[in-house]
Amino acid sequence: MTSFDDTLEHIGKFGLFQKQIFFLTCMISVVFCPIYVGIVFLGVVPPYRCVEPGLVDLQRKCGWSLEEELNYTVPRPEGSTDFTYTSQCVRYDIDWNKTSLSCIDPLFDITTPSSDGLSVTDCKDGWIYDTTGSSIVTEFNLVCADSWKMDLFQSFVNLGFFFGSLFIGYIADRFGRKPCLLITLFTTAVSGVLVAFAPTYPLVVFFRFIQGLVSKGSWLSGYILVAEFVGLCHRRTVGIVYQAAFSVGLLILSGVAYGITNWRWLQLAITLPNFLFLTYYWCVPESPRWLLSQKRKNEAKIIIQHIAKTNGKTVPETLESLTEDDEAVEKQTPSFLALFRTPQIRKHTFILMYIWFTCAVVYQGLIMHMGSTSGNLYFDFSISALVEFPSALIIILTVERIGRRYPWAIGCIVTGIACLVSAFISNELHWLKVTLSCVSRMGITLSYEMICLVNAELYPTFIRNLGIMVCSSMCDLGGTITPFIVYRLANILAELPLIVFAVLSVISGILVLLLPETKGMALPETIEEVEGMHKPAKASKLKVAYLEVETMDRI
Repeated sequence: MTSFDDTLEHIGKFGLFQKQIFFLTCMISVVFCPIYVGIVFLGVVPPYRCVEPGLVDLQRKCGWSLEEELNYTVPRPEGSTDFTYTSQCVRYDIDWNKTSLSCIDPLFDITTPSSDGLSVTDCKDGWIYDTTGSSIVTEFNLVCADSWKMDLFQSFVNLGFFFGSLFIGYIADRFGRKPCLLITLFTTAVSGVLVAFAPTYPLVVFFRFIQGLVSKGSWLSGYILVAEFVGLCHRRTVGIVYQAAFSVGLLILSGVAYGITNWRWLQLAITLPNFLFLTYYWCVPESPRWLLSQKRKNEAKIIIQHIAKTNGKTVPETLESLTEDDEAVEKQTPSFLALFRTPQIRKHTFILMYIWFTCAVVYQGLIMHMGSTSGNLYFDFSISALVEFPSALIIILTVERIGRRYPWAIGCIVTGIACLVSAFISNELHWLKVTLSCVSRMGITLSYEMICLVNAELYPTFIRNLGIMVCSSMCDLGGTITPFIVYRLANILAELPLIVFAVLSVISGILVLLLPETKGMALPETIEEVEGMHKPAKASKLKVAYLEVETMDRI
C-alpha cells in the first residue's frame, strides 16, 4: 500500500502548492499575535490623578502651570517628588472653593506650618488621565481599587485558551482541519468586533473570553494543516518559521498601535483581517492525510491531483493504492494515569508542566512589564520583538548539531540572569535595561519554541497527544495569573516581577538538564523506550528521526 508521504515523493514535498499554503497559514499566526499580547496597547495605563472639585476655578484664578498645580494639590509620600500608586488614588479632603486660599501655597492656609496633617480621601469624583488617546483603563476607570479588573481582562483570554484547547482539537479530528479552521477564524473575527463595540466592562471581558476560546484553536489548526501538507523533512523548518510569523505580528502590532491610540479603533483594526481569512474556503483544501484517515479516499485523490498540477508534477500510478499510514505498534489505550505511573515519564510530565508554565509567565510577563514601565513603549516593544528572530535561527542551527538540552538550558538561565540584573539597574540607564530586556526576550522565546519541539519526543505514541495537551495546558494557566504577578507585585516594588521571572527561569534551566537528550532518537513508541532514554546503551539503538515526522500529525 502507498502512504501519503510516499505520494509526496512524486508530487512534491515543498513545491509551489505547499509554499502558497504555508504563506496563507502564516498570516493566521501574524494576526493571532494581537490577541495574545494586545493588552500592552489596549490596556495602556497613562499617568492619572484624582479629580478635585472646585480646583479648576482656583487654577484659572492663580494661573498655575500643570506642574505647579500638581505640586500644590496632589498628595505625595513624605520626601517624594514623584507620583506613586498611593498619590494617584487619593486626594486632599478639602474644599478648593474657599476664597481664602492663597495662590502661593494654598495648603499652608489650611494647616500650618506644614500640610502633613491634612486628611485624604478616595477619588470620589473620578480621575484625570494625562493622555490624548484612550484605553480600556481610561474608559472604564480600571485604576486604584478597580485596577485588578485590568488583570482580569487578560486572564480571561488565557482561560479561553485553556478551555478551548479541550475541544478544538476534537473538532479538528472529528470534522476536519478545514471546517475547524474556518469556524474558529469566523468566531474570532465576530467576537473581536463585539469586544470593540461592547458598551460595558463585563461585556468586554465576556467577548474577550470567547475570542480566546477559539483563536488559539485557529492558530493550531493552521499549524496542523500546513504540517500535514509538507514532506517529513520540512516540518521542523515550517514549524519554526510558523512561530516566527508570530514575531512579525509583534512588529506590525506596534506600528498599528502607534498610529491608532483609541483602543476601540485599535481593536477593530487588529480584528478585521480575520474576516479576510474566510476566503480560505476557496484557497485552502482539506488535509489529504485527514481524509485518508476518515476513509474518504476519492476526495483525497482529487486534492492530490491538484497539488501535483500546481507543483508541475505528474500523479504516480500508485495513487490507486493510496491509504492511510499504518500503525506498526500494538494498540494501547491512552490514560491520564499513564503520564504519572512510571518513574521517567512521571519526571518528564512534572518538569514539562513547570517549564510550560514558566514560559507563559515569563514571556507574557516581560511584555506586560515593559508596557507598564517603558519610557517609549512603541520603540521598546519593536526592538524586543526583533530579537525573537535570532531565537528561531539558533534553534534551526543547533538542534541537530549540538542537541536540544544545552541550548535550551542556556536560554532559560540567560533569561533569568538578564531579568535579575535588570531588576537592580537604575531607570536612568534606560539603554542598558532595554538591552537586558532584549536578551531575556530572546532567551525565553528560544525556550518557548524549543519546548514545542521537544515535548512530543518525551512520550510514547499512545499518550503523546495526551502528554502535549496536559503539559501545555499549564501554559494557559500560567498566562491567566501573569497579569496579577506583573501589576500587583509592581505596586509593592516596581522591579519585583523581574525577580520572580528570574527565579522561575533559572529553575527551568536546571530542570531542562534533568531531561534526556533526544537528538538523533526516533520518536518513542512504548513506555519501555521512554524509560530507557536515560540509559545510553538503549538509547543508542534507536533509529535517527526528526521530531517533525510525527509531532503535528498527532496533535
